[in-house]
Amino acid sequence: MKLLCLAIAAALSGQFALARVGVGANPIEGAEVVFDGSREMLDAKWTYWQGPRFASALPIKWKIVDDAVDKGTVMMSDDPAAAGGKYGTADIVTKKAYKDFRLHIEFYIAKEGGNSGVYLQNRYEIQILDGDKTKHGLGAVINETESPYEAYNGVGKWNSYDILFRAARFKDGKMSEKPMLTMYFNGKKVHSNQTISQVWGGPNSGVDGGNDGGKGITDTPQGLKLQCEGHDVRFRNIWIKEVAIEKADTDFAAGD
Repeated sequence: MKLLCLAIAAALSGQFALARVGVGANPIEGAEVVFDGSREMLDAKWTYWQGPRFASALPIKWKIVDDAVDKGTVMMSDDPAAAGGKYGTADIVTKKAYKDFRLHIEFYIAKEGGNSGVYLQNRYEIQILDGDKTKHGLGAVINETESPYEAYNGVGKWNSYDILFRAARFKDGKMSEKPMLTMYFNGKKVHSNQTISQVWGGPNSGVDGGNDGGKGITDTPQGLKLQCEGHDVRFRNIWIKEVAIEKADTDFAAGD
């Protein structure tokens, strides 16, 4: 009986550890919630990225809508300025900039082909694109990895990215170490110590996108950005913990 109780306790312990990643994961100790479903937090902690193609205007036009699956409210990337897929016209970014961090974000694609993106440091895109299984596709570190499409829950369901990101390092004004990340997609580890070579998509995509063809990364922390592509993609439960990652190693266990 004692052995059985220990086995059950170990199993439950594993379940609780896994709950630190995946859909519904609660903020870890020391994390900052940057979106809790409210209009108040959206306006307080986010603004538009006013890049070269910016075409909207404050206040943020993204909508707060009812969660289509669970209780509560979420935000929807529905800004008229981005109609027709004009990325960069109405993207939103956190007012606070981050260097190294642990991120949790949940997204819901309402219709087939739904398109958005999560930009780490407003530079490096983790793609959100239903139906695309290429290096430009869902869950990919865009143009740098294959799409881990098999981890996708599908249209009309909530999905999550859990990411530990280490910013590029510089010495004497030149990049000495590339940015790096490890990522879980719906609780499954899909990228481990993945380095990133550049900003993709040009100047309308993010900071440094127009700098030496995206390879001219600068030594500046930047905010978390969400892309508006004129599609109905929704977000909830976004939290970030600032960390200091000295060694070039972002691998982490699901229970960390």
